[in-house]
Amino acid sequence: MKNLLLFLLTSLVFISCETKNQTSDSGVQKASVKVQTDANGHTTEQLNIMERLKRDNEVGSVKHLYVVSSYSGDVMEYSTVKGKVTSGNKRISPKTVNSYGGIEAMNANGNYITIDGTSYLTDEVLDDGGTYGESGNYLYWFDAQGNYHQYYPSGGTYLHISDKPLRVKKSNLSITLD
Repeated sequence: MKNLLLFLLTSLVFISCETKNQTSDSGVQKASVKVQTDANGHTTEQLNIMERLKRDNEVGSVKHLYVVSSYSGDVMEYSTVKGKVTSGNKRISPKTVNSYGGIEAMNANGNYITIDGTSYLTDEVLDDGGTYGESGNYLYWFDAQGNYHQYYPSGGTYLHISDKPLRVKKSNLSITLD
């Protein structure tokens, strides 16, 4: 009876709460827009992500990586990429777990992993590619011949990765000051 009364009181509080739109200091309210979806309910953004994940995980796929000078436009390095380029901070296991394990972790609501037969809870969530971690300080890949490469981005270059080879033309920019 006590639980039923508590449930009813809690329900009344939530029902009586008034929902207000957020308003900025200048009086502008939050805007919203209806976004079109395809027949399956997916947005264009979702379709792009789904297609990237399919292509990135296509067994045997080869991509082409170009390290380009942001100053001259010269291609400083070219490499094939077997599969995909991966960030150096990506991992296949979480970085942090709770200190306890066992049957409590398996019965808890949340993510758990098993290490040496003991289950641990983790707050980390697998990303769409099935890994943990954020993009990080370097990239690595394997080329079509199986060679391992690492690249540490710097301010004077940028990367271009494509599933088709590019025709790269050098552009010269000339500026004269009078």
